[in-house]
Amino acid sequence: MLGAIGIDVARNVHQRRDHLAFAALPLLFATHQLTETFVWWGLQGHVPSAVGHVATWIYLLFAFVLLPTYVPLAIRALEPPGRRRTIMTAFAGLGLVVSTLLLAAMIRGPVSARLGDAHVAYDIKLHAGFLITGAYVVATCASAVFSGYRQIAIFGVVNLIAVIVIARLTIDGFASVWCGWAALTSLAIALHIRFGPPHRSVAAALA
Repeated sequence: MLGAIGIDVARNVHQRRDHLAFAALPLLFATHQLTETFVWWGLQGHVPSAVGHVATWIYLLFAFVLLPTYVPLAIRALEPPGRRRTIMTAFAGLGLVVSTLLLAAMIRGPVSARLGDAHVAYDIKLHAGFLITGAYVVATCASAVFSGYRQIAIFGVVNLIAVIVIARLTIDGFASVWCGWAALTSLAIALHIRFGPPHRSVAAALA
């Protein structure tokens, strides 16, 4: 299903170059979830443990290293020059710091995964984990809240609420559950690409 959404988004983005990075998110999320399938199979013994270990690294590199920087940059690309774009630049800078810290923690190791209750529990040795997690959420979710596109701003608010709920439900499975949720929100991206009204600045100019 996620793959179909991703293909639909890619087909409907047309020549809007500023939307290309944002429109790629559904396909990236679909690939990400497929990767976690191999993590599950590795932990269950259905594929060699080495395959599961490689899948774990790929999954975490996407979740911990790529997303914190990619998401705010993709949303920044949607913004015309001005105050909002400057704010997005700050979020992208924060995301880059988060990506760097998480990558360093993964390289130091150990990196592990285990089966939890309907999720995979990933673990890396992370100093100041609460602070870095908070910065991760700000970079990936709050950047959307400041978007000049109303649907994307709503998308950001919904994801912030989801983060709080997921954190309350599970801490060790946060990376798995939240990334799964983010993949489901690909539908919101598809709706924006297909039916979204223009940027607020354009709408104001036309009013």
